[in-house]
Amino acid sequence: MSTGLQGFLKNKAINEWGLFWLITAPISIAMLIAMAGADLRSGPGVSSMIQVSVRCAVPWLYLAFAASSMQILFPGPFSLWWSRNRKYFGLCFAAAMAWQGLFIVWMTTVFNDYYVNEVYLLRDAIEGTIGYAFLFLMTVTSFVAFRKRLQPKTWKLLHKSGIYFLWAYAFSVYWWNLFYYGNPMWLDYVYYWGGFMACALRIAAWRKKRLIKMQKVAPEASAATALKIAGGLFVALGLFVASFGLLWQETTTEFLTAPDFSASLVLWLPYWPFEPFLPLFIIALGAYLTTKVRA
Repeated sequence: MSTGLQGFLKNKAINEWGLFWLITAPISIAMLIAMAGADLRSGPGVSSMIQVSVRCAVPWLYLAFAASSMQILFPGPFSLWWSRNRKYFGLCFAAAMAWQGLFIVWMTTVFNDYYVNEVYLLRDAIEGTIGYAFLFLMTVTSFVAFRKRLQPKTWKLLHKSGIYFLWAYAFSVYWWNLFYYGNPMWLDYVYYWGGFMACALRIAAWRKKRLIKMQKVAPEASAATALKIAGGLFVALGLFVASFGLLWQETTTEFLTAPDFSASLVLWLPYWPFEPFLPLFIIALGAYLTTKVRA
């Protein structure tokens, strides 16, 4: 059965450019159908297409973000296929985001008054601009002709920084939809938890790598029982906080933005004061404690 799975996962139709077209062609068809049913002669109609394009793009970002972690945590044919096609999942995300870019340009040029009065926020514009800059640079340097122009460390820094920034942008959107704006759609829950799990997998993979390194360097070293318990409690707390943002969002935001300097940062610093990511920070601390070793 494993041999059959390996053979299937090597099929050209679900690898590299075959996979890319298998995903992006239906996305493009879906976008054209959605355009046919939208009122593109109005600002709200174009705005709705921006939302549709994002929903088509986000899953492929999450898959690209989690690929390396899956290979570390669950080595096998499927995770190897996933990791091998990480670049193409990222390109699928870029292709879907190109649709969003089209509608954003449409909005800002044809319906600029609606955009300025109903949509525009300075920090959103800053986050979006940085995100598109990262996306463009990551896309072009995914190809050998441009990649070879960068030092390996520079390329790695660009792609690692970019994937985290883009993940943070998508994840935070759905966190705010759930725990601030109210009346979320079922898809908001799916994309929120999908983004959460993608980052949680990265934390788990980081923890596993720390344990492997610890065993190589000091085979007899181990984390203190108290630290393991504390780490487990932090992980549990992080999961609880991630699930019940409505209980703490308003109070936490008020506390974190009480100083004048912090309130001013909200206007222009991306993601400040980082409320959507607090549960993951807590979980990361828990993972760190469970690998804090003693000789």
